[in-house]
Amino acid sequence: MSVPPDAAIRVLICEDQALVRAGFVTILSAQPDMEVVGEATDGRAAIRSAEELKPDVIVMDIRMPLLDGIEATRHLAGPTSLSPAKILIVTTFNVDEYVYEALRAGASGFLLKDAAPPELINAVRTVARGESLLAPAVTRTLIGRHAEHLRPATAPASPERERLKALTSREHEVLLLISEGLSNAEIAAAMVISPETVKTYVSRILTKLDLRDRVQAVVLAYRAGLAGNGDRT
Repeated sequence: MSVPPDAAIRVLICEDQALVRAGFVTILSAQPDMEVVGEATDGRAAIRSAEELKPDVIVMDIRMPLLDGIEATRHLAGPTSLSPAKILIVTTFNVDEYVYEALRAGASGFLLKDAAPPELINAVRTVARGESLLAPAVTRTLIGRHAEHLRPATAPASPERERLKALTSREHEVLLLISEGLSNAEIAAAMVISPETVKTYVSRILTKLDLRDRVQAVVLAYRAGLAGNGDRT
C-alpha cells in the first residue's frame, strides 16, 4: 500500500555510522513531504523501532552490529512477514559482499551511499509509492558481480526458466531490460514504445510470474540465466 498523497512519508533511518545517519536525517527532514520518525544503530533496534513506529519507509544499512541489515530486512519484509515493510537498502559496493541476499530478503530498493541527496529523496518517495527502485549501477555491477551465485548450473532446466515460459516474447524482452537496470523511460526508448505501454508490460510480468516488484523480477531473471550473459534471445 502506498502513502496517501497528502500525508507525510514517515521514515526510519537504520545506520550505525553517526555521520552518515545524521546526513540522512538532515536531508530527509528538510523535505516538506517527509518526517524522520526514528533512528536505529543496529539491526535489532531497527526491528524494534520498525514494529513500534510502523514507518512508511525504512532506510537500511547492511553492515550493522548485533544483527545485520539483511537479517533485519528478512524479518521485516520477508515471506513470513504479515505486513511487509518497504525497505530501501543504502550500501557501498566495496564493503558489502552479500547485498544480493537483501534482494531475496524483501528489500524494495537499492541506493549507493555516495548517491547525491536528490537521489536519496527520490528513492524514498519511489519506495513510499509502493514501487521498487534499482539503480542501474546496482543492477549491472552489483548483481552482475554475483551472477555466478544467482544462476543454477542447469539454467535452461531450472524452475525459474520454466516460469518464464508464461511470458510473451515482448514481455520476455521487457524483463531482460528490467534486469539490466533500465528505467521505464529507457525501456520505452529502447523498444520504441510509450512509457505507459512499458508500465502495462511490467504489470503483466509481475502478475504472470507472481512477483511483488521489479526487485524480485531481477532476481528471477538472474536465477533463470536470462540476465547477466548478454542473452537477448
